[in-house]
Amino acid sequence: MLLSLDRVCIRYAATASGSGERAAVDGVSFGLAHGQIGVLIGPSGCGKTSLLRAIAGLEPLADGRIALGEEVLGDADQRLHLPPEARRIGMVFQDYALFPHLSVAQNVAFGIQNLPRAQREERVADLLELVGLSGAARRAPHQLSGGQQQRIALARALAPAPRLLLLDEPFSSLDVDLRERLAQELRAILKKTGTTALFVTHDQLEAFALGDVIGVMNRGRLDQWDDAYHLYHRPATRFVADFIGHGVFTPARIVAGENGAGPRVRTPLGDFRDLEECPVPSAYAHGECEVLLRADDIIHDDASPVKACIERKAFRGSEFLYTLRLASGEQVLAHVPSHHDHQLGEWIGIRAEVEHVVTFARELPTPQPV
Repeated sequence: MLLSLDRVCIRYAATASGSGERAAVDGVSFGLAHGQIGVLIGPSGCGKTSLLRAIAGLEPLADGRIALGEEVLGDADQRLHLPPEARRIGMVFQDYALFPHLSVAQNVAFGIQNLPRAQREERVADLLELVGLSGAARRAPHQLSGGQQQRIALARALAPAPRLLLLDEPFSSLDVDLRERLAQELRAILKKTGTTALFVTHDQLEAFALGDVIGVMNRGRLDQWDDAYHLYHRPATRFVADFIGHGVFTPARIVAGENGAGPRVRTPLGDFRDLEECPVPSAYAHGECEVLLRADDIIHDDASPVKACIERKAFRGSEFLYTLRLASGEQVLAHVPSHHDHQLGEWIGIRAEVEHVVTFARELPTPQPV
């Protein structure tokens, strides 16, 4: 592993007076291999930016250890904290942080002033070509678009050949279409240069477009560190299942199979079989559980005996996202091709096609105050 985090904790003062502490990051461990792109995703306040800042050396560790290759960057037990300038880590910020009085080329060259002039100019030219801005070397940053300015910031961060590149929501101020395109371009650039990178975002599409491995953070903890496929189809926690993609949790029961067959999950939409990784019935009290149903698990089928009422619908171009209510009261979601334009209140036939059965303990209703 190039980057290794072991039980990292970051704490801040809980009050303005400094009395008490709260954990912004609590016991996070993961690793990134050479040339790998990692992404940290989670809701606002989950600790992902604090973790990025700790890796950069901008936040001290309250506990744990961070290493880059064979070099320890920070170790709370040994009271070791390598300053940011000694870590050889590049960083790209949300606001680009470009120097307005310098040209594009001068911005890119800012961190490599120690190189001989000819070598410096060659490095700048190579990077501007890499990010598609060869013709903009003499222009001022304000003369370029937001997407172009972000590419300048990326080229400047890559110029000193950092051991690791950190990116803190660099596309957050850009429109959705541009963000998706730049995410794909950024991945191609990082792969071409063999750069190891860690990216922070709250946008799932960005995370999926960029990451070889993605970490879902929740209240300072890392719930799962995995590839996009397993985050979606094999979520490790209920939070990950709820946070990634569109889905609902439906009451179900795991029952033993008949005549030596494996267990089944009994749901309002029928029994689900072929449960390769599903718990045995005794995993939950009386087998009672909840099953995760993704919107793509529910198929619109007029011939199905199971009917559902359309409560809400959201047009998404090629498809609708329908919110449906079964006669038994359970709610499910379904992606339906947009030429199936049914009306609110209409009952349609649906069936479940669930290839990855994921169950969780049934949540008890929160007691209401008397």
